[in-house]
Amino acid sequence: MTASDSTGHSREATSLLHEVSAAVGAITRHLSVHQVLEVIVSSARRLVGADYAAIGIPDDEGGFAEFITDGIGEAQRLEIGPLPRQHGMLAAILAESEPIRLDDLRRDPRFQWWPKAHPTMAALLGVPIRDCGPDLGGGSDCIRTIGIVVLTNDLGKPGFSESDTELIELLASHAAIAITNARLYERSRELTVVEERNRLARELHDAVMQRLFSLRLSARAARKLAPTDPEAAARRLGEVETLAAEAIAELRAVIVELRPADLDAHGLVETLRRHVTLLDRLHDTEVTFELRSPVDLSRDGEVEVLRLVQEALSNAFRHARARHVAVTVESERITIADDGEGFDAAEAATRGLGLLSMRERAKALGGDLDLKTAPGEGTTVTLELEGFTDPEEAERD
Repeated sequence: MTASDSTGHSREATSLLHEVSAAVGAITRHLSVHQVLEVIVSSARRLVGADYAAIGIPDDEGGFAEFITDGIGEAQRLEIGPLPRQHGMLAAILAESEPIRLDDLRRDPRFQWWPKAHPTMAALLGVPIRDCGPDLGGGSDCIRTIGIVVLTNDLGKPGFSESDTELIELLASHAAIAITNARLYERSRELTVVEERNRLARELHDAVMQRLFSLRLSARAARKLAPTDPEAAARRLGEVETLAAEAIAELRAVIVELRPADLDAHGLVETLRRHVTLLDRLHDTEVTFELRSPVDLSRDGEVEVLRLVQEALSNAFRHARARHVAVTVESERITIADDGEGFDAAEAATRGLGLLSMRERAKALGGDLDLKTAPGEGTTVTLELEGFTDPEEAERD
């Protein structure tokens, strides 16, 4: 090997090491299970240059609780249909403790079929994600398969190498730890949510209810004083106004603290996906969701983004009379577009759409809200996320 070959090989190895390090680091940064799975599948595909990648988490009913793909567009994924079952090659990867590597999966007797809209695949690398715990000898014992990573290439593309297999095995070992930690973290967050709800209930009773009780007494006193002592009655009514304002402030403070439960369980992206799915079922309007790149925000930032997106969707359903509403999520922005009636953007502030307040709220948090619309041309609302900060930090600034 020449010096230049050695240098090239060293650079390639260093570059690959950085890729693996970045992938593992990204996995450990995300603490919701769904986010962890999305990072794993995209990292696996990038590391070996595969055309397609998928990660599946089996359930106890012969299917998959989660099955996330990378390399297949949202429209094609919807055409393929529901989540796959544990059969064929997927069942084989789940059953094996070692990776499965094939040049053409269709020639393997374990292959059965795939749906009509499914892309034609040939080369396959399937790696089980094993849950490894300490054994009595102080080593490690992989007791069960908690998921699978599947990588495939189009027909005619080269197969996967032994080094590809080793890379994905390394990634899968870190993935097992990350998935387990994410599940534990989500359970702890669920307990925290229950404790937080109980705390807020106590605050409502101790603070708001007491103010409302005082407000009622002051109003009753004002009513009794009105016929005989109007000035005293007026003073009492002033107390009523003050108490009412304080009660409203207390309620607002409690409402701001309420974090949607779905965010704790699933994170922002999956919560938006589920919200869009629900809207699509409830309305005649077709509502679609597309994830182009993951979103990484603070917990409080997620709450604000969710509320802004929900308000934009609510406006689309109440005013647009659209046939189709599309939600597109990227790391830098979220777009809500409809093919409805549209309107004069200059009159938006006078039409009760709340767009002005939404834009001001987004800017106060370091982001921006852009509106593009015209009569008969639909409406596109774009929430720019670059620079988005926590609400508390924004208020301190």
